[in-house]
Amino acid sequence: MKSPEVLISLVVPAYNYGKLLPRALDSVFGQWADDLELIVVNDGSRDNTLEVLAGYSARYPQLQVVDQANAGAAAARNKGIALARGRYVLLLDADDELAPGAIETLREVLRANADVGMVLGGQISVFPDGKERLRLPTPVPRASARELARSYLLEKRITVSHCCTLFARELLLRRPYPEGLRTSEDIPVFAFLVVNAKVVTTDVPIARIHKHPDSLRHNRENEEDYAMNLVDEVFASLPDECQDLSVRYRAQRYLSLFRAALLSGDRSSARRFYGQALRLSPMQAMRWTYLRKASRLVVA
Repeated sequence: MKSPEVLISLVVPAYNYGKLLPRALDSVFGQWADDLELIVVNDGSRDNTLEVLAGYSARYPQLQVVDQANAGAAAARNKGIALARGRYVLLLDADDELAPGAIETLREVLRANADVGMVLGGQISVFPDGKERLRLPTPVPRASARELARSYLLEKRITVSHCCTLFARELLLRRPYPEGLRTSEDIPVFAFLVVNAKVVTTDVPIARIHKHPDSLRHNRENEEDYAMNLVDEVFASLPDECQDLSVRYRAQRYLSLFRAALLSGDRSSARRFYGQALRLSPMQAMRWTYLRKASRLVVA
């Protein structure tokens, strides 16, 4: 008997989230259908993640579990995407969950929009104090590749997030997640998709995103190298007409480093990072929000 065609592959990278993983899995199986597949990539977890997955595999034989040595979220996502059979992929984080009815909403969007490359959905942010906030997707205008890249990278008028976004698998295969980046590995992928994909939106919530205090921590080891590698990764997959934006984006990353250094009390690094941004893009660095902070670093 021929297996049903898979429309949506749900890929869950999991690392040390055994206590929260059931919430994500239950949210998928609660709206299961034959046109879905679920792949969980255990990225070398050291907690009880594999035990949790073994219990679910016994109850749900359709669950596919992949176990790999710890290689990071980018590698786990790439592994799941490579194994997926669906035309579309939804990347669900192990500590989040699908909203009720999310899959049917996505089916309806796909039925109404042929050859769509990316579906941006609504999301419900759930904070540690129990408060919730509905966030609606930002429409993506019809514009040139350069205008789209500028809107996403520099002006931040376009927002893309995992869990509430559906991707055409063939596009993710063309632009895999860069496994050499420690953080922000999604930005090069999202920039490529914003420029290359036909994008539609739905205001219906696709996921519930749980915010954690540890998500706000910032590892500053080798931070400048990582930030500049990120810029290189972003523009490596963008067309020629976008390349002139790389200097401004490099300045923006230095301004992000500047803010992080200020927050950690590292005034010396903050001054250096601000100086780099100022040299690259004076107009960007002299915006009042940055200039006001930098003026406090002036030593008489």
